[in-house]
Amino acid sequence: MGHHLITEVKDEKFEFTGRMKAVLGSVFVIGLILTFIGIGQIKTDDHGEAAPTEEAAEHSSVESDIPVHAVSIQDGHGEHAEEAHGEEAHGEDAHAEESHADAHGDEHHAEEGHTGGHADAHHGGWLTRLWANLLLNSYYFLLFAVAAVFFIAVNYAANAGWATLIKRVIESVSSWLPIGILSMLAVLFFGKDHLYHWIEYMDQQLNPGDAGYDKILASKDWFLNKGWFLVGVPLIMIIWFTFRTVLVRLSHKEDEQGGLSFFKKSITYSAAFLVVFAFSFSMFSWLVMMSLDPHWFSTIYSVYNFAIAFVTGLTVICFFVLYLKSKGYMEIVSDEVIHDLGKFMFAFSIFWAYIWLAQFLLIWYANISEEGIYYTARLTPHFKPMFRINLVMNFFLPFLILMMRNAKRHPKVLLVAGTIILAGHWLDLFLMIMPGTVGEAAEIGVLEIGMTMAFAGFFIFWVLNNLSKKNLYAKNHPYLLESANHDVGV
Repeated sequence: MGHHLITEVKDEKFEFTGRMKAVLGSVFVIGLILTFIGIGQIKTDDHGEAAPTEEAAEHSSVESDIPVHAVSIQDGHGEHAEEAHGEEAHGEDAHAEESHADAHGDEHHAEEGHTGGHADAHHGGWLTRLWANLLLNSYYFLLFAVAAVFFIAVNYAANAGWATLIKRVIESVSSWLPIGILSMLAVLFFGKDHLYHWIEYMDQQLNPGDAGYDKILASKDWFLNKGWFLVGVPLIMIIWFTFRTVLVRLSHKEDEQGGLSFFKKSITYSAAFLVVFAFSFSMFSWLVMMSLDPHWFSTIYSVYNFAIAFVTGLTVICFFVLYLKSKGYMEIVSDEVIHDLGKFMFAFSIFWAYIWLAQFLLIWYANISEEGIYYTARLTPHFKPMFRINLVMNFFLPFLILMMRNAKRHPKVLLVAGTIILAGHWLDLFLMIMPGTVGEAAEIGVLEIGMTMAFAGFFIFWVLNNLSKKNLYAKNHPYLLESANHDVGV
């Protein structure tokens, strides 16, 4: 509202300066140095831990014999319910027999430590923490690229024109996809034995009655197996990359040749991608993330992961647009477009909170221990402060900061809110990954900060470098002028 009618969008190209390259290179190098320092620290801490005393070992053995169903979420600490103690757990409870190989404990298999007690968590040493951090950052930054591909497709399918001016920015964020895939593949193939406890169990091929047999895991072997994990997950990511490649190529051909044929093809491919994405992302999040806690499941877990992906992806896109505008580029992108990005950040922060509450509150209220084990592991004194901060950073602060209309149009306010969102959802993933892999040994230290810095430096460098290769505007897109004159009228 209030700006003159734009009838032409001139070509504009981003120059990726040597100074900016040096800054991002420095961030990457500093991140790597901190990562190696952090590795040295956790190796020293791991080797310096004293071997458990005989008394502690005996206590651990008793703890592991407590059936998984005896965990209560409502006590706030994941303590065991009284009925689980004593002779009741000596074989009278049928569910205890299903979850453990032997209720008496004298044939308790070592692997059972991953299935009983408070949760599936264990402390696997410094290598487990290293691979857990690599998974966290690989998954986190991959979500940005996947969300960008989704955003491209949903704009085509919805016939939306407001975001056309920033289409090249969205495509550049999606260009991280092959790097994200490679880092995820490294985790899947080389770090799986340190992170996914069910893989070791499935390799044993135990039968009912065998020591260490776990009925819960055995019932999931049709899905939790190396075939789905090592073939299905890479195939899903390759499908995403294929759709992304097709959509970007059609966009570039549209720039070169014009006409509506490429636009119509893009709509068709986008619609197909959205259908494939709905199913494939669900399976991807189940296998890569939910199986870190293999005894637990949530029916809306994939929706929860999508909420994380979309709100962080939109925030990253907004940050790149604001950066370009601060450097004198994309002046034609109006406050109305920025406002819409801010509205999406605001809306999907609320959506994330809705899904978070829907998942948590039903499990808390039912207090069924097979479901509660996930949260009892995250409500221990070690993780509880992070659990509370997570909700504040990902809902309360973004909600309060972005509530007013002008806040969604003000670059500095968006930067503050966006920074909180990105940091908050990094913490969100930390809480999703660490309790089920590293356990109580998890903390945010030099390794975590350094590896995230390295990923961030490389990611920003990659996106800006890709952005510098093409015109900043999709000049022959049929909705380009609509986007340039976008005005919500309020």
